[in-house]
Amino acid sequence: MILVTGGAGFIGANFVLDWLATRDEPVLTLDKLTYAGNLQNLAALAGDPRHVFVQGDICDRALVEGLLARHRPRALVHFAAESHVDRSIHGPEAFIRTNVEGTFTLLEAARAYWSTLSDVESAAFRFHHVSTDEVYGSLAPDAAPFTETHPCLPNSPYSASKAASDHLARAWFHTYGLPVLTSHCSNNYGPFHFPEKLIPLLIVNACAQKPLPLYGDGLQVRDWLYVGDHCAAIRRILDAGRPGETYNIGGWNEMTNLAIVEQVCALLDALAPRADGIAYATQIVHVTDRPGHDRRYAIDARKIERELGWRPAETFASGLEKTVRWYLTHADWVKNTQSGSYRDWVLKQYGEGAT
Repeated sequence: MILVTGGAGFIGANFVLDWLATRDEPVLTLDKLTYAGNLQNLAALAGDPRHVFVQGDICDRALVEGLLARHRPRALVHFAAESHVDRSIHGPEAFIRTNVEGTFTLLEAARAYWSTLSDVESAAFRFHHVSTDEVYGSLAPDAAPFTETHPCLPNSPYSASKAASDHLARAWFHTYGLPVLTSHCSNNYGPFHFPEKLIPLLIVNACAQKPLPLYGDGLQVRDWLYVGDHCAAIRRILDAGRPGETYNIGGWNEMTNLAIVEQVCALLDALAPRADGIAYATQIVHVTDRPGHDRRYAIDARKIERELGWRPAETFASGLEKTVRWYLTHADWVKNTQSGSYRDWVLKQYGEGAT
């Protein structure tokens, strides 16, 4: 069995679903079910004896220790995190608690559990810490992409909290020998993505004929990674990654936010055109840029390809089409995620008319 934290969130749920679709090894999912954690994401596993779900907080040391002792997983995959930059600007405390204190709690509980294992079990155990490219800071337009040795230069409360958790994971490997693996991914997109993030927000707002908010000039550059490719990379790291190592996981798809909006609009024009025949791009609205907005991220993912043989299977075009089609055919899921608190958040962040 493996233990997955944050397994009801966007990337975590995709990982759990993909894991059980490709392997028979059971999964124990631990998730607090905050606003972005959604049991609907795991509805396909209802009644599946290979999956056990526990609602709980990764900061609850007694709970985590009890789960480890009872289920005796051979690996812990740590997705659980507060992950939205805008939310971290408005309320950084939750990010420090979950991302820093929560990771510390998991590392200590895992270390205590690991020390009880037999030599064979101890050698096989892995703690996979899932992180982000945002810890590296911002890149100049002509700078080389981030490698695993790039210094951490976080610029938001979110990225600072993730950088802190990365340092903890590294320290627990070097100080205590805990077999930690760390990965830094670029911007994920795909099914079950909470609609506060760029691509699902665009799809949802476009279909509702609402404004498509775009920060500043829209020329911020990100590397985009289809979530299914990310899940495959993590499986590969768990199988063959070297403890103590860090692996960058990227999609080799650098793109401006403006280009993303234009491609989403073009796909919707083709797949679900407006009844009035007007192009979705007419709904684009430029809004005030957020504080400390990093201009460019780019991932150099050659290490994981060279050492572990992983490379993304999806192009951005193929992944984006899969994503848009998923949202168009899952209107009930979208509706259920858009609670009153979500609408209040969009109004606060983007202003009147965005909701």
